[in-house]
Amino acid sequence: MTVKNFNIGILGHVDSGKTSLAKVLSKVQSTAAFDKSNQSQERGITLDLGFSALIIEAPKKIRQENTNIEKLQLTFVDCPGHASLIRTIIGGAQIIDMMILVIDAQKGIQTQTAECIVIGELLKRKLIVVINKIDMLEAGAKREVALKKLDMKLRKALSTTSFGDTFPIYHVSALSGEGIPEFLKGIENNVFLPQRPQDQPFLMYVDHCFSIKGQGTICTGTIIQGCLRVNDSIDIPKIKEQRKVKSIQMFRRPVQNAEMGDRVGICVTQFSAKTMERGVICQLGYMQIIYAALIQFHPIQFYKFAIKSKSKLHISVGHETVMAHITLFKANQTTTSSFDTSLEYVYIDELAVDEIKETKDAIYCLLEFETPIYATKDSLLIASKLDLDIHSNCCRLAFWGNIEWYTNSSNYAKEQLTTWKVFKTKEKRGNVQRLVNDQEIIVQNLFKKESNREIYIGKKIQLSTGECGQIESTFGQTSKVKITFRDALKEDTLKLLKEGKFNDIIVVLRYKKYVYNKNLGIIQ
Repeated sequence: MTVKNFNIGILGHVDSGKTSLAKVLSKVQSTAAFDKSNQSQERGITLDLGFSALIIEAPKKIRQENTNIEKLQLTFVDCPGHASLIRTIIGGAQIIDMMILVIDAQKGIQTQTAECIVIGELLKRKLIVVINKIDMLEAGAKREVALKKLDMKLRKALSTTSFGDTFPIYHVSALSGEGIPEFLKGIENNVFLPQRPQDQPFLMYVDHCFSIKGQGTICTGTIIQGCLRVNDSIDIPKIKEQRKVKSIQMFRRPVQNAEMGDRVGICVTQFSAKTMERGVICQLGYMQIIYAALIQFHPIQFYKFAIKSKSKLHISVGHETVMAHITLFKANQTTTSSFDTSLEYVYIDELAVDEIKETKDAIYCLLEFETPIYATKDSLLIASKLDLDIHSNCCRLAFWGNIEWYTNSSNYAKEQLTTWKVFKTKEKRGNVQRLVNDQEIIVQNLFKKESNREIYIGKKIQLSTGECGQIESTFGQTSKVKITFRDALKEDTLKLLKEGKFNDIIVVLRYKKYVYNKNLGIIQ
């Protein structure tokens, strides 16, 4: 019997009934299901990802695509809804094929509901909405009216997202079972055969590790790409060691191999579960340590704050979330499809909310990680501001992008960034101190007393009256410089200067200064 796995994430605001829904839908549970941890039971909320499954006959459309598939295993990923656990939700959402968004019938869309919508949208997941706890509404006509209103509100709220307004909505009560058979039929109608190429290197996101005496350490997780067989050697990047796969289980059923999309537990020997709660395991040599990465900046429309260079944000990749310093810049030439170190880029100090919405420029973001991450080129990174008040109604997810460039060197600032042509546009202003002749003036206040004026000799300046000249030399011991002009100054300009109206004419020096290579000096 050929069984194909299909991962379904159950997401939503805390206490919307996600775990109850997973329980009523499932027939098989994993070692991490239905809030088994003591903390989860004590607090009454999901604190980590939970996994359970239901095996069904493969729908007709699946069998038509692949006649070898007889059964479909629906693996339900129960994601926590509490605001403080958003990084766990992000990790969980990256391993699913389809997303069930759970809405409390009495409360409608809440803050974490919106964040879950954002995550599903940027990961391009198929969406089903289920309105739970309908038993809490008064039965009869009033309930029908209330649910119809909520349906319309949800469709309107999501119409501006990639989900549009045509997604399926189901009304259920996980507690009483009302609407569950129809909902299960709806899931069957919406499943599809995901594209899962087998020729990519093996990569698995691990979400739990535990030891079994006499056997070894069990790592449970989802295979993100490639395939795995018993006796394969694997890398555990976090501890920088290699191990052999002793056995593989899929929901307690021993198997000899597993493939992309499968939820598995693998047993490895001589490896302490305490050294890695979660992380990645992969094909030998596939994952590398990354100290800094570059992504093309894709804003999240619900984030309502300016984004500034030199600020710190949380960056999530897979199940890992670390802090990173960010630097923004945009293409100076015609927009290119990818980052090119031979081109010039304009440094961005700050992106205001309105600018983010309106810009059509290709914007890039350099992320310098406080703690290095393990990832690959094209890995998805999600930036968020998780230190915002969790009780506020603000979306904390800021932007996302796929890795276009990365470095394995801890000394990347000197070894690699110095070749990047990212520049700031600078402007200095001064005024005329005296007129020497009709082609020469002395300028003051263009530089501070402590400035090195010598490096500006030969640079072009422009007067507010339009004439262009250049800095000929320094003048005196303070901050003055001599400016010369190829042609004589305009008559009106000379008149103002001869009348002593020096402050009426502004001297402007504009230049570019490279951000990552101070040795390149002043460029015009």
